[in-house]
Amino acid sequence: MIFEGFVLEERDVAGQTLRLRRAGEGPPLLLLHGNPQTHAMWHRVAPILAETHTVICPDLRGYGFSGKPGPTADHAPYAKRAMAADMLGLMRGLGHERFRVLAHDRGARVAHRLALDAPQAVERLALLDIVPTLEHFERTDMAFALGYYHWFFLAQKHDLPERMILRDVEDWFDLHTSREPKEKGFFHPEARADYLAALRQPGTVTAICEDYRAAATIDLEHDRASRAAGEKVQCPLLALWGEKGKIGQWYRPLEVWRNHAAGPVGGHAVNSGHYLAEEAPDEVLAAVGPFLR
Repeated sequence: MIFEGFVLEERDVAGQTLRLRRAGEGPPLLLLHGNPQTHAMWHRVAPILAETHTVICPDLRGYGFSGKPGPTADHAPYAKRAMAADMLGLMRGLGHERFRVLAHDRGARVAHRLALDAPQAVERLALLDIVPTLEHFERTDMAFALGYYHWFFLAQKHDLPERMILRDVEDWFDLHTSREPKEKGFFHPEARADYLAALRQPGTVTAICEDYRAAATIDLEHDRASRAAGEKVQCPLLALWGEKGKIGQWYRPLEVWRNHAAGPVGGHAVNSGHYLAEEAPDEVLAAVGPFLR
């Protein structure tokens, strides 16, 4: 059984229902998952972190079993600013005005925006396998377009990608999560079941597409405005990436993040593909444990 000892609950945040698990005592720590997953991706690291922290693992809006606003012309409900506001409201509702954040993939993009919009709230920021969205789009070349083709596929106009994915959502999940080849049994059976159950919920696939549509539109507006205003991450930042993945091949991640941060930046590659917390939990914990403390 995964997440033994964690409380599973739902919380209302400004009219938005968020499913989450939480456990532990100590400094508050928010864990944010990526696409096409749920908070279940943290099952190998959250129990260890809960020995020293109060760990909160929510499903992002649109994902898992959290609320799923419908598609809009401007994609604003899935702007990282809106998703970050959910997380700030959730943590404040739980009594945590200041907290640390560990986040992966799309959740790491939410965390980046949260650190920009609420610098007084984020004490430390650990990001797994990303560079800023703005960097990806402004540096796009053939390697990125082919390697991360899903950024462009999922951002297509509603409901083209949805219809294609929903013809066989499990097959899409297996293909999508195999950017480095994996057996179907790679994910823990309980975690995989949660991912697939969430994907079969009405509105989840559309929400995922809206997340990517927002990234290619309104998020870029917000990111460029932040850059023009000189806004940078103020807290200490740790960046980890999978050495079998693409981030370290395409970029110098620490150099990129130092351009987006006013505080100290550290980090390194981990012996894994994209799913660091599930592929190499011991390495992730060895890095984030001291950093978060």
